Amino acid sequence: MGQGGEPRRVRAHDGELGAAVARAQEGDEAAFAVAYRLVQPALLGYLRGLVGDDAEDVASDAWLEIARDLGRFKGDGAGFRGWTATIARHRALDHLRRQKVRPRSSALEQDVLELPGPHSTHDQALESMSTEAALELVGGLPRDQAEAVLLRVIVGLDAPSAARVLGKRPGAVRTAAYRGLKRLAKQLGVQGVTDDGPRTLGESK
Repeated sequence: MGQGGEPRRVRAHDGELGAAVARAQEGDEAAFAVAYRLVQPALLGYLRGLVGDDAEDVASDAWLEIARDLGRFKGDGAGFRGWTATIARHRALDHLRRQKVRPRSSALEQDVLELPGPHSTHDQALESMSTEAALELVGGLPRDQAEAVLLRVIVGLDAPSAARVLGKRPGAVRTAAYRGLKRLAKQLGVQGVTDDGPRTLGESK
């Protein structure tokens, strides 16, 4: 098993997050700080994939809006992650429009990669890397694939939640994430995820 199973680690905190959000909505500032601490790392990773070095500034703008509109949120911990990702995405797109640039895409830089050994799934290829190295790779994907991978792997959203953030159908997001992860796995030399047969699938079950 890879050490960096971020989606599962993120989702494990959803109960705690939901409780903190409920208390924060009643005016508990310490609870809002807990919610911030649970959400911010993944949100920042998502924003780095969209706006690069400006992620901290965009995240600050997003959190101001999240704090302002918190009373309007209805849902659980997983719902809160999706809601905050939607707000962060809007702030990122506004930022990019102001900059008049496309979301950054970076060339594959071999020196930042810790190449993993063979794994049984595309997701594990990314999970075995550091977030920085994963973002470096994701930056080279087509926009729809990059966003789908960021939301599924970095933020840890399921397909329906990621679809709501992107305003697309869950099937389209699943397909984009699959294609993106398959492309990344190919770049990483992961076995068993190419079209000529799943030779290593199931070996590490």
